[in-house]
Amino acid sequence: MNDEHSPQPPRDDDTAIPAAPSPDASSPAASGPETSIPDASAPGTVPLPPQAAPDPGPSWYGASGAGFSYGAATPHGADASSGGGAPYGPDAPYGAGASYGADATEPLPVTAAAPAAASAGTAAPRRGPGWIGTGSLVIAGMLLSSGLTLGGVIVYDQLQDDEPVAASSSSTTTEARPAATTTAEDPDWAEIAEQVSPSAVSILASTGAGTSQGTGVILDEEGTILTNDHVVGEARSLQITTSDGRSYTASPVGTDPSTDLAVIRLDSPPDDLQPATFADSSTVAVGQPVMALGTPLGLENTVTTGIVSALDRPVTASGEETDGSDTTYTSAIQTDAAINPGNSGGPLVDAAGQVIGINTAIASIPNESGQAGSIGLGFAIPANTAMLIADQLEDGGPVDHAFLGVTTTDGSADDGSAGYRGAQVVSVEPGSPAAEAGLAEGDLIIGVDDTTVGGAGALTGAVRGLEVGSTHQLEVVRDGGIQQVEVTLSAREG
Repeated sequence: MNDEHSPQPPRDDDTAIPAAPSPDASSPAASGPETSIPDASAPGTVPLPPQAAPDPGPSWYGASGAGFSYGAATPHGADASSGGGAPYGPDAPYGAGASYGADATEPLPVTAAAPAAASAGTAAPRRGPGWIGTGSLVIAGMLLSSGLTLGGVIVYDQLQDDEPVAASSSSTTTEARPAATTTAEDPDWAEIAEQVSPSAVSILASTGAGTSQGTGVILDEEGTILTNDHVVGEARSLQITTSDGRSYTASPVGTDPSTDLAVIRLDSPPDDLQPATFADSSTVAVGQPVMALGTPLGLENTVTTGIVSALDRPVTASGEETDGSDTTYTSAIQTDAAINPGNSGGPLVDAAGQVIGINTAIASIPNESGQAGSIGLGFAIPANTAMLIADQLEDGGPVDHAFLGVTTTDGSADDGSAGYRGAQVVSVEPGSPAAEAGLAEGDLIIGVDDTTVGGAGALTGAVRGLEVGSTHQLEVVRDGGIQQVEVTLSAREG
């Protein structure tokens, strides 16, 4: 579906998004999703000596850094608008008034927080203002690859507009292989860590500007690995380290910046790799225990535990391109398990040792010395979405994303007995799935199947995780009543 949300009036897809004010001479250039502020990451596997603050340039969020904005107006669908007026899809423009198929409104600038130290003993430079929607709770969000030589990126987040709701529809899954003695009510985390750790790897990506470190999940015995695009997307070389310390080189197979997912493969894989087991993430429940595995701040084989805090959090991010072509959209699983830079691309597993999500971003509170790191607000791409994209990347791509064909913005309506918030349709693209389903300007979309839609961003995230060709029920407020509208999603043409 296309849907974007924004507090301001929508605009056309081809409308350029406002550029953030340029940093002063002492500020590193920001790169990464949404508007960002340079931040610094901790060293990698080997502690680094004090070094000078980095020159302006790409961030450590992969080769080109990115920041995640939670609940911000984002486009949905190949050319869907998620209430922000930017098209949704691999080349959808990002912006607070993008079209879920059309256009979005613009967020208001807000002064950025100071970045953290780039390395031990180093004071990192500041950057200029970032962007944030009006009426937002201001926090910092960031992608999770751990930069060894570059500055990081922070963006402001918006947590008040969309509420946690039930899990979305399922996608590709694999058979579960539960741990021997653990239970969902009383997990044996030591046993689960021993079971799952061999399926997680550390990734060191070298770019022309430096290196960044992240995590990956082994998909098969041939050495295929799933990770984040912001970890490996711009890498010139990749070094993979398994949980038992063996190192291998790897090559990219395919990337999908619009979902921040990538697949790589070991050049000479050993014959004893242990693939991970993926769960059906549509069955994930708020409150269930989880474990995050990864390489936070370069510390390999790190595990942390917590619970699922919320589901279907609309998390959006855009990189350096102002046209939104490198924008990422996710309806994420929120967790309070400690996640930090370096965890990107690593697995979030349940009490049976099954992967339910791919760790991608955190929200963090900025302060004068930088961002505070993990504060219990981490986000993971649901396993069903991850496998839907990974399967297409393994097959050689390109990746098809579900497309609805509407431009939306945040809106509200009532049915005479109660008020509702949702994604209000601003326009419908002729010949699109939305047009064929009878959606019209003024309709307020408040649900997709069993998933509540609280705004344009939530609609974007909901559609992002659905398959091309799949049929779904939209709950729509129209003419003072609630109606069910059936729609079959297509792939964006052209």
